[in-house]
Amino acid sequence: MRTRVEMLKEMGVATEDAEQYIGDLEEVLPKYGIADSKLRLAHFFSQVLHESGSMKYDMENLNYSAKALRAVFGKYFKTKREAEAYARQPEKIANRVYAKRMGNGSEASGDGWRYRGRGLIQLTGKNNYQAFAAWIEDERVLEDPDLVATEYAVQSAVFYWDRHKLNKIADRDDVERLTKRINGGLNGLAHRKELLNKANGLLAMLELDLKPARRTA
Repeated sequence: MRTRVEMLKEMGVATEDAEQYIGDLEEVLPKYGIADSKLRLAHFFSQVLHESGSMKYDMENLNYSAKALRAVFGKYFKTKREAEAYARQPEKIANRVYAKRMGNGSEASGDGWRYRGRGLIQLTGKNNYQAFAAWIEDERVLEDPDLVATEYAVQSAVFYWDRHKLNKIADRDDVERLTKRINGGLNGLAHRKELLNKANGLLAMLELDLKPARRTA
């Protein structure tokens, strides 16, 4: 739908990125009820655009300085010396911070880097990649995880949304709870709210043939 491309552009998405993802968005969102209401669409787009830098990024950036490592991953880099040993080495950083969790093996296994965040809502960890491969019915994902960024950036975001039943939270118009379910905290909440307000306004002006979403208790 052309009008939705224009909406994405109005929300800060580059024309190239909007055109790249619109086909998958139009195909997948209706299948999982996200396109059933403007409220669900507004919450979906506001969260996805924040997480992906306005659909610019489909793969996690782990090129941290020593100072940033201490600030973001202080649990794994308790000293300045430790952080300096890993600084600006994304593969080493991923293997350390994602080791032995989310189904990943040890730091030496390389699983942290192999299953680092990809897609418009960063799919992270071997367990999540396995679940997504089953959901999308494409076992290639496990052998070629980059497919989550190159082929399934939208689908992986919808998988996360559907698996965590986020339509129900969107129906309650609860941006804080949605943010916690996606981010684990309230990082970027002000920007998510800004995007939500913008999406609500733009969607109100569009002629979309939507079914009213059933609100849940």
